[in-house]
Amino acid sequence: MKTSLHLITGATGHIGNVLVRQLLARGERVRVLLRPGRTAQALEGLEVERVPGDILELDSLQRALEGVDIAYHLAARVSILPGPDPETERVNLDGTCNMLAVARASGVRRLVYASSIYALRTPASGTIDESCPFDPGHARGAYDRSKAAASLAVLQAAAEGLEAVLVCPTAVAGPFDFQRSEAGRGILYNLTPGIKFLVEGGYDFVDVRDVARGLILAGERGRSGEVYILGGEYLTVHQVSETIWQAAGGWHTGIPLPSWMADLAAAVMPFFTDDPIVTPYSLQAIRSNGNISHARAEAELGYRPRPARQAIREAVAWWLERLAEPELLPERIAKAAV
Repeated sequence: MKTSLHLITGATGHIGNVLVRQLLARGERVRVLLRPGRTAQALEGLEVERVPGDILELDSLQRALEGVDIAYHLAARVSILPGPDPETERVNLDGTCNMLAVARASGVRRLVYASSIYALRTPASGTIDESCPFDPGHARGAYDRSKAAASLAVLQAAAEGLEAVLVCPTAVAGPFDFQRSEAGRGILYNLTPGIKFLVEGGYDFVDVRDVARGLILAGERGRSGEVYILGGEYLTVHQVSETIWQAAGGWHTGIPLPSWMADLAAAVMPFFTDDPIVTPYSLQAIRSNGNISHARAEAELGYRPRPARQAIREAVAWWLERLAEPELLPERIAKAAV
């Protein structure tokens, strides 16, 4: 029996390369869209068809989508910096609109779009679920705004007849984090022994492998035009840090920062680094409502996430293996975490 052809955009990212691995393990044919010059370390040794191109270029999308059964659109620009960010909005919104147009013209059987929990307008209290709307007008920043607008475009395309399903992952953690996600940078910060400064708050964390599995399930079982939250388990920042410390070994101690001090650090860090871990956006996210339900994905897709602490422990093990030489570990982690 002929296997399906799956296209993945954003295949070198954390979720993307894990999705590639899972599809290959199932015996599926996988094609990836790779931007010229893009580091493809995450795909080394994987038997995938590589098509050079960009989601902002219609011609390359047409080549990439030819003959595809299911397209997983994961490519996105992530930013937790304050202020306008036209490039983030261009990549996340215009790129998605391009995918929708070419998918319709190419006869793709189904498109699965990786939106984000941050794209939803969430209540200050109560349960966050799929009844929360996508609302660009109530976004924290350029990333949320662009993902909300792109999600509305996908919903509109589904209403017009395109088979399209949306998933909203929460905070993703786990192994195979080649490009150092936001969660990955937090893990790297906590790996080296010593004093660590902790901010108040927490969030719903989910294993990257469960998100990849959820994307596949959405492609197989999801209802067109529906949204599925792919969540895991709420953990405080302190619980996450303690889990990392226990898995990494060594001496660690956490010092909680008062809210005013955390706010001050978040305000000034963007002036000292182009890629800060703590920003006003990230503080707002971890202080927000973390009561997130993934009940719909469980009921309709058969989605079953593993414990969030397991994801973090296995992410630590993966990082320690990659940063193998013990005598170089503190220096290499410090450089990788910048």
